[in-house]
Amino acid sequence: MKRKNQKFLPSNILNSIPQFILLIAIATLTVFPLLWLVSTAFKSPSENIFQSVPQLLPAQPTLDNFIKVWKNSRFDLYLWNSFLVSSITVILNLLFCSLAAFPLARLNFKGRDPIFWAIVGTTMIPFQITMIPLYILAVQLNLKNTYAGLIFPYVISAFGIFLLRQAFQSVPKEMEEAARMDGCSNLGIWWHIMIPAARPALTTLAVFTFVAMWGDFLWPLAIVDKPELYTLPRGIASLASAFSEDWRLVAAGSAISILPIFIVFVFLQRYIIPTEASIGVKG
Repeated sequence: MKRKNQKFLPSNILNSIPQFILLIAIATLTVFPLLWLVSTAFKSPSENIFQSVPQLLPAQPTLDNFIKVWKNSRFDLYLWNSFLVSSITVILNLLFCSLAAFPLARLNFKGRDPIFWAIVGTTMIPFQITMIPLYILAVQLNLKNTYAGLIFPYVISAFGIFLLRQAFQSVPKEMEEAARMDGCSNLGIWWHIMIPAARPALTTLAVFTFVAMWGDFLWPLAIVDKPELYTLPRGIASLASAFSEDWRLVAAGSAISILPIFIVFVFLQRYIIPTEASIGVKG
């Protein structure tokens, strides 16, 4: 009897099969457009990319589309602009969000909670509503067609303040008290205790901010009209107009733009793990 029972799968695995099938279906629907994009980028001009049944594997793979896009457009400049704007935005976002989150998490002052919830409440306001006032302010500050203008609306975010406040609150008070006994100031506690302890949250915020800035199209469309300041989304939009007769080239440009995000995620994902300092004091 025991041998016969061993042939059957445990009931918990059988119950999980429908969930696995659903997850696989969702993953397939999510990944398929990306696979089709990459496949189109490698297809030769002789292949039809608008078939009723999409062919994922190119019949004659070629790199000519990538070479043509790189040579016939200012794609290297678009990459540099996006990298520069995204990197500076990440640094400023981590700095200002952590500075704002620290007093909201660890200091006691009148109106602390109402201020925090007012900040969180701003996340419900769509960017399209605040874009016009931000644009007018940026123009008045002479930030139009500048790198500073591209970065201006994103130097701090309500989501970042919320995320880091929650991370700072999870740091054991014993660590803060020990630092104060050693004569550490509030700024010193923020730098020496909170920042190292909240490294997973900081890394998460860095990844989210970088991805959001890398793919932002609406604000660069409004604040920049000089091609030498175009970021990747604007550059790819110009590719769509310049190479509208050959979508293979547009797909190649889009595939190149995805690669840096993938690299950033691969290198930073190992840091999105709770450290011992964020869990408790080492014994």
